[in-house]
Amino acid sequence: MITLADIEVPEHLEHRFTLRDGRTFAVAEWGDPAGIPVFMVHGTPGGRISWWKDPTIYARFGIRRLTIDRPGYGESTRLRGRNAAAIVPDIVEVADALGIDRFVVTGGSGGGPHVLALAALLPDRVIRCMASVSVAPYDAEGLDWLDGMVEGNVQEFTAALEGERATRQLLTGLREETIERLGDGRTDWMGDNYELSEADNAMMVEHLDRVRAQMLYCLAPGVDGWVDDDLLFAMPWGFDVADISVPVVLTYGRTDHLVPPAHGDWLAAHVPGAEAWVDEDSGHMGDDTQIERDLAWLAQPDPRG
Repeated sequence: MITLADIEVPEHLEHRFTLRDGRTFAVAEWGDPAGIPVFMVHGTPGGRISWWKDPTIYARFGIRRLTIDRPGYGESTRLRGRNAAAIVPDIVEVADALGIDRFVVTGGSGGGPHVLALAALLPDRVIRCMASVSVAPYDAEGLDWLDGMVEGNVQEFTAALEGERATRQLLTGLREETIERLGDGRTDWMGDNYELSEADNAMMVEHLDRVRAQMLYCLAPGVDGWVDDDLLFAMPWGFDVADISVPVVLTYGRTDHLVPPAHGDWLAAHVPGAEAWVDEDSGHMGDDTQIERDLAWLAQPDPRG
């Protein structure tokens, strides 16, 4: 059984911030300290301990990569009742504390609504935004939100509609199963009701060590962050994607069973000026060959100088 003590994490910096409301917010820093600041917002569940298989890639692209534990995950204090827009003041406080004025944001899956919130609500500070395999708003007009999702995600969001008690009961069991399966080195750690595409199964084998590190760290304190994420997906996000005015790229794959591509298609049609990079063969975990393309887009200089 693998524990946190057994995991080797590449060298990086750790930051802890005490926010104005007294909460702790945890940030990890990777790459070039003099590079363009890029906040990476993790998925659901997820956390700050995540890195590419070659962790030197961020410095090579001139990126100062800042990964976070969203409230309730890892070492960040829970913020009960948060919506997607609630991430905005937290990131503002962190950026101010680090002396960062303008920054890039990127996030995937459950992190997608959060980076879109940053793009919509901080047009003077967000340089550009990449949202990968992001869910669409639950109340998105013309979208059958659950259509094409794996049974496990349907069960999660059905519980979320019932409320926190049902969600916590479900996720507590899933957390225990996740930790046990990851400790045994299993690629089906999400559970029997989360059937991945062939492309995603191959990616899971390739990246299992890093996925395991992220999951064990983020879920160490419990399921609060995961519970609050599921609940917020079933409520209004707190902003309108139609208000986004900064450059946005949406990346997603046609074989994604966790967040069906219809979500990406909806966002592409409703985020003003959004550019969609759609891969016909990849799924939720993308394709390794896309990493340099993505980092090159994120690392472009700030047009404002």
